[in-house]
Amino acid sequence: MSLTAIPRAKGAVLGLGHIPRLLLRGPLAVLRSLHAEGPVVRLSIGTMPIVVVTSPDTVNAVTVTYGKASQKGRLFKQMRPVVGNGLASSDGPQHIRNRRLIQPMFYKERLAGYAEIMRKRAEKLAGSWSAGQQIDVDKVMGAHAIETLAATLFSADIGRPAVESVREDLPIILQSMLLRALAPQFTVNWPIWKRFNRSAARMRLVIDDVIAKTRASDLDSGTDLLSLLLSARDESGAGLTDEEVRDELTTMLFAGTETVASTLSWALHHLAEHPDVERELLEEIDAVIGDRAVNFADVPKLPSITRVLDEVIRLHGVVTLMRTTTEPVTIGGYELPADTELLFSLYALHRNPELYPDPDRFDPDRWLPEQVAQRPRVHVVPFGAGNRKCIGDKFAWLEATITLATLLPRWELRPVPGSKPPTEATAAMAHPTRMPMIVQPRRKH
Repeated sequence: MSLTAIPRAKGAVLGLGHIPRLLLRGPLAVLRSLHAEGPVVRLSIGTMPIVVVTSPDTVNAVTVTYGKASQKGRLFKQMRPVVGNGLASSDGPQHIRNRRLIQPMFYKERLAGYAEIMRKRAEKLAGSWSAGQQIDVDKVMGAHAIETLAATLFSADIGRPAVESVREDLPIILQSMLLRALAPQFTVNWPIWKRFNRSAARMRLVIDDVIAKTRASDLDSGTDLLSLLLSARDESGAGLTDEEVRDELTTMLFAGTETVASTLSWALHHLAEHPDVERELLEEIDAVIGDRAVNFADVPKLPSITRVLDEVIRLHGVVTLMRTTTEPVTIGGYELPADTELLFSLYALHRNPELYPDPDRFDPDRWLPEQVAQRPRVHVVPFGAGNRKCIGDKFAWLEATITLATLLPRWELRPVPGSKPPTEATAAMAHPTRMPMIVQPRRKH
């Protein structure tokens, strides 16, 4: 079996492959364009071949049909020194065991407890603004997501050093994560990665310290995620090692921060551009919540917010995911040998004009029940699919919903006059560049 039978994407340069095309046009533009070249195409990063699947059926084949015939790809292997062997990067029996141990921490009864923490953090954020204040929404939402997640991960009395480290180091790591993952291994100690490596090492150390202190405390009384991780036991009575706990915490920090921060930032941007949609949300919040604080039971009663979030994640979702085949598979009519590097982009899939008419237009009505009923399930995979589906999707949507339901009735956010519209930067998510906005008290609508 040979990969040469797979059509090669346009624009390859001898010895460099598609690196010039990626640098010239940008990774997001290239990924979006590949669906027009076929459901399965071949990219070359230097001399390394990568098979890119672009259609709903071929993405579903990788994530579901052959989910057990592949393991985490190069992207995750390269990030293992940073995130360790958590759910995002582990494979085989360890992944299955740890997922079963961690899954109960995201059950409904646990989410209800996290919702109270999320509400308090959202209210603190809302109370920190003043009329006419200019804020950088991308930075504010990043800090808010980190603080909120850290408050659920760590107990308040011993988690403060970890929160401070995460606030300082996590943005540095996220900014370079994708480039670091694709960079050749021999560049690992190059000066360009100095800040990245230093932040990753420092964050690991401070999390190790918090784990040791938490394990020495009364775990039975803890409701934070760290205490629950340390208390979890499998069928044999064995728990997670401190190293496994650190890897899972780090994975949660990466996955739970950027997703929420990026989604909230883009949501506020699109609502400012679409006051009719914003007005619909305000009317729904007023009808369901009124003047009291939002609670866990309110969230399912706010479908307009859910539709906005669904549309935001469609437009600005996960950029790339990778897998490596562990045995021969056939995808899109092509036979792929074991050890084939596979790449797919949920961002590109959800902006495919053949699947979503006028794909760059923000339109939450795409997610009305009657519209969703007409859309094949394989077209919609914002959090992945199969045995690798994100374990914290409900957690992320709960936090985003509570934050919007708290901020919107109190504050109106509008772009700073003359500021440039935000563009998308490449990281794990298509997160926004600088997004300056002015906050004004909301007049009763």
